[in-house]
Amino acid sequence: MTYQDLHAAGRRGGSQLPYGGRSAAPVPPPPPLPPALPRRGPGGRRALAALFWLGLVAAVLPWWLDTPAGSLAGTADVLTAGGRITGLVAGYLLLVQVLMMSRLGVLERTLGGERISKLHRDVGATLLVAVLAHLSLLTVGYAKVEGNSVPGQVGALLRDYEDMVSAFVAAGIMVAVGFTGIRAIRRAMPYELWYHLHLTSYLALLLGYAHQFSNGAQLYSPGPVRTGWITAYLLVVAALVWGRVVAPLRLNLRHRLRVADVVAESPDTVSIYLTGRRLNQLDMLGGQYFRWRFLTPGCWWQSHPFSLSAAANGRWLRLTVKVVGGHTADLRDLDAGTRVWAEGPSGTFTAAHRTRERALLIAGGSGIAPLRAMLEELPPGAALIYRARTPADVLLHHELDWLAQARHTSVWYVVGRRDDPGPRQVMSPEGLRGLVPDLVRRDVYLCGPSGLVAESVRALRAAGVPRRQIHLAPFEL
Repeated sequence: MTYQDLHAAGRRGGSQLPYGGRSAAPVPPPPPLPPALPRRGPGGRRALAALFWLGLVAAVLPWWLDTPAGSLAGTADVLTAGGRITGLVAGYLLLVQVLMMSRLGVLERTLGGERISKLHRDVGATLLVAVLAHLSLLTVGYAKVEGNSVPGQVGALLRDYEDMVSAFVAAGIMVAVGFTGIRAIRRAMPYELWYHLHLTSYLALLLGYAHQFSNGAQLYSPGPVRTGWITAYLLVVAALVWGRVVAPLRLNLRHRLRVADVVAESPDTVSIYLTGRRLNQLDMLGGQYFRWRFLTPGCWWQSHPFSLSAAANGRWLRLTVKVVGGHTADLRDLDAGTRVWAEGPSGTFTAAHRTRERALLIAGGSGIAPLRAMLEELPPGAALIYRARTPADVLLHHELDWLAQARHTSVWYVVGRRDDPGPRQVMSPEGLRGLVPDLVRRDVYLCGPSGLVAESVRALRAAGVPRRQIHLAPFEL
């Protein structure tokens, strides 16, 4: 298909394929589409950001109020003060880290998986620096005051200070978690191993708790500061129990999800249809994802995030999964009636979180799944570019064509290898502006392999699309 053919197809509001398109598993068309979702403003994210910075100020303020002007006269005083400040900061950031791991619904639906992952990584790096600075500054500061060597002072801390052994163990856990969080190391590790090592962050919270109140200068004495910190710990633990235990239990007891059917969409992709009770009461949006656990002997112990590939219809749920490993290969053999444990929905990769009225969607391979669901809830006039290496990699073709007509959506199938002239031209800044002349006035939703996402973001930014209008749903969550 030439660039002119693609452009003509887009102006007609329909779609074309450079081959005889087919869907491996056509399904009946969905019921009449509901009105487009109204937009949600950024108020929730701004409120959470304000709460974060207010909490950080509140964590450090007691030290400021307890430290008289001119009291930091010597080097030892400065080092000790720095150690106490970084200790308060580290304690606060550890609470924030655990809160972000709690899967609390308000956080998952306000910030979204991609933003939480980024914040978790950035806060984790800052936390690691704060913990190491806290240990180093206090150890050196106390060594100067007491006339000890640094190794001797470490021994004194472990021997003479209450709860310091557990505190050093907690610091070691955080260093190990931070080390395995380095992207290159994480990619070299099996996901399940990395995940379970990461869960030891909860143990760090438990082990580091006691020494703050038995040795912390601002937290040792009873009073409002100590009470406030204890309350913060209790609230974070309550959020953890709610997000990880109570909310999933309520969801699964209420809806009792089971596998209805597994349908092959291509040689390496399947759609899993789920049924359950009261699905019309399930609060979810197209583009969101659940964490799914299929209760069969080979799958029950693993939970993986998959987006829904159809918007809510009150009758069934569907996820479309590409086979990329042992777990996803096992999903092809699920029996009808298999029980399913789900956690969610999560994510802000939805039509409701757009900043403009119109949108461009760019998908690669099985990344079409959340975008296909989102098309049901976007206003008319959206555009979709679907990148695939071969015709066999194009999924849900009949449904996309139906949605193109129902939602007056322009759909372009760009088939070929990355270095082929046609795809390279279409996915350039000039090519994108040629397909979608009002590109800079649209939100752009991207889902696909990391290479496609990175190249598309570069092309969009070069074409003048503001970063705040680009929404990402990476495969790894």
